[in-house]
Amino acid sequence: MAQSRGQKRTVARVMRERKRGTLKSGSGRKVTSRKQAIAIAMSESGQSRNRRPKAKTTRAKATRAKTRGKTVAKRRSASRKTGPSKTGPSKTSRARRRAG
Repeated sequence: MAQSRGQKRTVARVMRERKRGTLKSGSGRKVTSRKQAIAIAMSESGQSRNRRPKAKTTRAKATRAKTRGKTVAKRRSASRKTGPSKTGPSKTSRARRRAG
C-alpha cells in the first residue's frame, strides 16, 4: 500500500518509541514485540483500515434511468429465501428425541 508522508512519519515515530522502550499498548503495558509495534504503527497511521471505493447504489441507477426514460428492475439476492419466516425457536435433535 502506498504511504502518504504523514503515515510514514507516524510509523517512524512509533518504531522509534519501541526502540527506546517508551511505546505502550492500549492497556498501558510496554510493547517489546516488533510485530505488535508494527500493528500499532499501522493502526495509528490509518493503514490498517480496509478501504475500497463505494459501490453505486440502485437508487442512483434508477434516477439515471428515469432521466433517460427507461425503467430499472430491482435485483433480488439469490441466497435470500422467499418462504415464510420461522416464528418460534427450532428444537435441536436431542430435544426432539426426548419429546418423541
